[in-house]
Amino acid sequence: MAAPGPIIIAHRGASGERPEHTIGAYALAIDQGADFIEPDLVSTSDGVLVARHENEISETTDVASRPEFADRKTTKVIDGESLTGWFTEDFTLAELKTLRARERLPQLRTANTAYDGTWDIPTLDEIITLVQRREKETGRRIGLYPETKHPGHFRKLGLPLEEPLVATLAKAGYDGAADPVFIQSFEVDNLKRLNGMTELPLIQLMAASYGPPDQPGVTYAAMSTPDGLAEIARYADGVGLEKAMVIPRSADGKLAAPTGIVAGAHAAGLKVHVWTFRRENYFLPAEFKTGESPVAPGNVGAEIRAFIATGIDGLFSDYVAAAVAAVR
Repeated sequence: MAAPGPIIIAHRGASGERPEHTIGAYALAIDQGADFIEPDLVSTSDGVLVARHENEISETTDVASRPEFADRKTTKVIDGESLTGWFTEDFTLAELKTLRARERLPQLRTANTAYDGTWDIPTLDEIITLVQRREKETGRRIGLYPETKHPGHFRKLGLPLEEPLVATLAKAGYDGAADPVFIQSFEVDNLKRLNGMTELPLIQLMAASYGPPDQPGVTYAAMSTPDGLAEIARYADGVGLEKAMVIPRSADGKLAAPTGIVAGAHAAGLKVHVWTFRRENYFLPAEFKTGESPVAPGNVGAEIRAFIATGIDGLFSDYVAAAVAAVR
C-alpha cells in the first residue's frame, strides 16, 4: 500500500543520482521510497523490450565509442524529427547488452558520471525481477509505470510494443485494474489499442505545447478542454501532465495561478499525474532557486508542495528522496 498523498513515481529511476534507466537507478529509487519506478520502453531488432528514454542511444550509452558498431550510425525521422545516431531497433539484445550506460546530462549532473560504465541496458524482464525481489525484501508493494516510446514508429517496423508489453506484464502477474501498474504514452492510438488488450490502468501523457505524434492537427491543449478530457476518459484512466499545464510560469519565471485542469480532469473521472520535478536551479521556478549556479540544488520540495495543493494524484521526480520528504 502506498502512503497517503500523491504517489511518487521515480522518473527513469533515481535519475538525479544515477544514470537513468539502469538497474542502479531503479534500485536506489526503491530504497528511497518510490511508489512506482518508470521504465521507458523501446524494442531491439529481435523484439525484446528494453529501457531507454529514446530509441536513439548515443547520449545514454557508449555506442559512439564502439568501432564495431560504427557502421550502424544512421539518420532517421522519428515523429517528424530528423535524428542521427544509433537506434535500438538496429541492434539485437545480445549486441545491446555489450554496451554500457552513461549519464545523459553530464554538465548538470557531474557526480553521476562516476557511474558511467557501471550498468548495462536493462530489459523489462530484468526490471520486473528487481521489483518483485525488492517487494519480498521490503514487504511493500512497488509499482511499475512503463511508457511506450514511439509506439507508432515501432509498429511500422514490425516491432510492436503493445503485444510484448501486455504479455510480459501478464506473465509476471500484472493484468488487472487493481494491479500496481500504469501504462503511459504520448500517442493516442497506442492507448486505444492497449485499452482493448488489458485491464491495467492507462495514462494519456500531455504537454503544454504540440500534440500527439500520431494525431496530425490535434493539440494537447484541445485535448485538455472538458470535451477533450471526456474523450480521453473513454480509453484511459488518467492524464500525465507537464507541469506548465497545471501551474504555468509568469514572465518573471515564477509560478503563476493554477489553470484548473486538475479539477477538470477529476470531473471527467481521470487521475492526474504531473511531470517532472527536479532539484537543480536550472529546472526550478525563480522563487525556488538557491544561489546563481544552474546546477545548484534549489527548493524542489516547495515546488512540489505548490503542486500538491492543486489536488494532483501523483508526481514524477528525478529525486525520489526529495519528493518523499515533500509529500510525506
